[in-house]
Amino acid sequence: MTSAEIRQSFLDFFAARGHRVYPSAPLVPHGDATLLFTNAGMVPFKEYFLGREAPPTPRAASSQKCLRVSGKHNDLENVGPSPRHHTFFEMLGNFSFGDYFKAEAIEFGWELVTAVWGLDRERLFASVYEEDDEAFDLWRRISGLPETRVVRCGKADNFWAMGETGPCGPCSEIYVDLDPGRPAVGWDEGTASGRYLEIWNLVFMQFERGASGAMRPLPKPSIDTGAGLERVSSVLGGHRSNYDTDLFQPIIRAAAALAGRRDGDGDEGDVALRVVADHLRAAAFLLADGVIPGNEGRGYVLRRLLRRAARHGLGIGFEEPFLHRLLPVVGEILGRSYPELAATEQAAAATLRAEETKFLETLATGSRQVQEAIGRARATGAVALGGSEVFRLYDTFGLPVELIREIAEEERFHLDEAGFAAALEEQRERSRQHLSETQRRLGEIRAAVAARGHTWEPVVFAGYLDREGREVGLGLAEARPELLVSLAGGSPRVVDALAAGEPGVAVFARTPFYAESGGQVADRGSVAWPGGRARVTDVQKLSGHDHYHFLTVEEGNLARGAEVELRVDPAHRLPTQRNHTATHLLQAALRRVLGPGVHQAGSLVHPDHLRFDFTHPQALSEEERLRIEELVNGWVLGAIPTEIVYDRPLEEAIAAGAMALFGEKYGERVRTVEVPGVSLELCGGCHVGNTGEIGPFTIVSERAVASGVRRIEAVTGEGAIAHARRQAAALGRIEELLGVPVERVEEELVALRQRLREAEREVGRLRVQLVSGGGGGAEAVEVAGVRVLAREVPAAPANELRTMADALRGKLGSGVVVLAARGEGKVSLLAAVTPDLAGRLHAGRIVQRLAPIVGGSGGGRADFAQAGGKLVDELPRALAEAAAAVAEQAGAGIG
Repeated sequence: MTSAEIRQSFLDFFAARGHRVYPSAPLVPHGDATLLFTNAGMVPFKEYFLGREAPPTPRAASSQKCLRVSGKHNDLENVGPSPRHHTFFEMLGNFSFGDYFKAEAIEFGWELVTAVWGLDRERLFASVYEEDDEAFDLWRRISGLPETRVVRCGKADNFWAMGETGPCGPCSEIYVDLDPGRPAVGWDEGTASGRYLEIWNLVFMQFERGASGAMRPLPKPSIDTGAGLERVSSVLGGHRSNYDTDLFQPIIRAAAALAGRRDGDGDEGDVALRVVADHLRAAAFLLADGVIPGNEGRGYVLRRLLRRAARHGLGIGFEEPFLHRLLPVVGEILGRSYPELAATEQAAAATLRAEETKFLETLATGSRQVQEAIGRARATGAVALGGSEVFRLYDTFGLPVELIREIAEEERFHLDEAGFAAALEEQRERSRQHLSETQRRLGEIRAAVAARGHTWEPVVFAGYLDREGREVGLGLAEARPELLVSLAGGSPRVVDALAAGEPGVAVFARTPFYAESGGQVADRGSVAWPGGRARVTDVQKLSGHDHYHFLTVEEGNLARGAEVELRVDPAHRLPTQRNHTATHLLQAALRRVLGPGVHQAGSLVHPDHLRFDFTHPQALSEEERLRIEELVNGWVLGAIPTEIVYDRPLEEAIAAGAMALFGEKYGERVRTVEVPGVSLELCGGCHVGNTGEIGPFTIVSERAVASGVRRIEAVTGEGAIAHARRQAAALGRIEELLGVPVERVEEELVALRQRLREAEREVGRLRVQLVSGGGGGAEAVEVAGVRVLAREVPAAPANELRTMADALRGKLGSGVVVLAARGEGKVSLLAAVTPDLAGRLHAGRIVQRLAPIVGGSGGGRADFAQAGGKLVDELPRALAEAAAAVAEQAGAGIG
């Protein structure tokens, strides 16, 4: 069976047994502040298992894309050398939300593995939790396995928990013997060696653990199972390695062909090819789900994966960017199951190429960065680079540890490996914790609510329609707070009333307040009741249906159950609506001007402005920018009525051409916003009724925010008018300063700039002439037979300093020139060695010796080097040490 056939057979098997088949959720979890990535098949169903939301059906099945890059699940360094470690993988799973339990789960698992997938039952084992007699007896009865092949294991291996508290229970695993022709071995030996390989885990959620550690039976026990598609494909295909399956081999073969080598040569090149295949799959799906390379959080993980793949590519001969050339192969393998790969391929390829190019440029300067760090450490008497410094080179410049170690060894220096490992683990922890503070706060609030046992029906957003189908507008009378949480003092706590001056959170059954989502900021406004008033400053939601109104009581007491009136601030909502519809028009214009490869990579809809991130490899030309503005303003002038369908099937909307944001989680029924003839998008935000309400549209800025991702900021309506007034006022001031009419401003500025450049060149020439003429400087001194000229010179650009050094070196004939200049709180140092002394002296080491004195660093070639620092007052001391630095080298040689 191919991997595609295995995936489909799994889903078909459970669909035939009453399970609803769900498409994979994105790799970026929505509404879960505890996870950086979706790392298991049950993550999208977490709210059902916790009882916070009611599942549409009691049975589910899916093939979920997952990512594991750190923690207990995976060690990144094992990916490549290990035949079964991966970052990205697919988790096949079937789930029961209080429906069937152990017996059916075991029956389903056994039937699929043996009857459908055809594994010989003589090769199979089952493990159970040591205290789970029920599961042990069920395996014996259902499978007929002998007692010797139903193995009892301890809590570490066969007891699952969602966290310190919450649902938990025993689990049971199906194992296969990879060497059935050999004599059987003990369980511990077989599992440790990998001969007995786990292929499916069945989790029996039957308890809830409280804060005290006590466990009580759940009223509706549930089932969560998981089988890795890569591992199952390997076993059914008779392979020893997951990388030998059709999920990886096409990528490996294509990479090997590009590199001019063969897979299977049995050397480090095979490891490199496996790393490239694994990391490229992960990158393709992360990019498709909207993650872009960055320096923190999810973006940091993506960047590390790309750089690790590029580094291994260097090891097999790739000296130029190559990952983007392999990206189509990932689509060929997985595109039919995951259409987002094809939809984002062009933009993802541009991002890959830009990111890899940047990394290769970084590696080119890596040697100098490491040598400078060694020079600073050596100046303090150290014999090893500290762990934090190694991590800085690794983290900031993306330098592989192997490269840092190799350069250090050449310099007869060591690395603090243990310190580096500690710093790396600290970074991993920071990455895990790099989640929204707002989401974290919401989690604390929800925990406080759960501890009190409060429940409520899903909140209805009444900002679209009332019960008669009319627009509600901005107000809602006869609302009642169903829950109040005080935020005064320390931890959130559930209360019956909030007093004047007290900050808190309120939940209403119905609300006209829009909760922040989809890029649109939350509404602001007020809550009013007889004798009291509260100001709403934010509205957030943790899951799809909870709206938490953050507010402060300004007058009176707000009591739970009291009748109140909710009122949204129109000065905040109405311009937000204009900007949201304008964002849709902007995306449509971008796709018309730049092509269908443009995809949204993020957005912010605010009352003051809009921000739109989109995939594109290069800056907009002036012509493109003007054309985009013209299109949007043309649609605005057309006063096109918007058409909003509040509830339609997702499949119908997609078939009609609605644009979806990849990485976003949509329900079965969706809301669409259409500007006929222009744009049709899935969107839950607030919009104008007619494009004419938007007013003028102006692009304020366009710039890069990541590799292959651009950002446009724009204003509309009154904001665009205010921007135009500021621009006109600025132009008027320029006219006044230049003394020319607006028609001649550009001509006058070009001429002025040319005159300034000519003046700067003349000043530079005079400065070099003054210094090289010898006026005002110290004379050369002789040290160990070498003439040394150390002098402070006037502040000048770096190219002028080099010219001065060359002139002085020429006048010196034989010797060393050390120049220093100060300016704007910084120090520049420069050393130049005449050619005849190249065998004895090294300019780079001279500046490495002097730079720490001025609190800086530097390095360079044997004949020329430069450095910088911030301790301006220490400049005289650095110059005074120049002769000693030369003497140290001249006396010892440079070895």
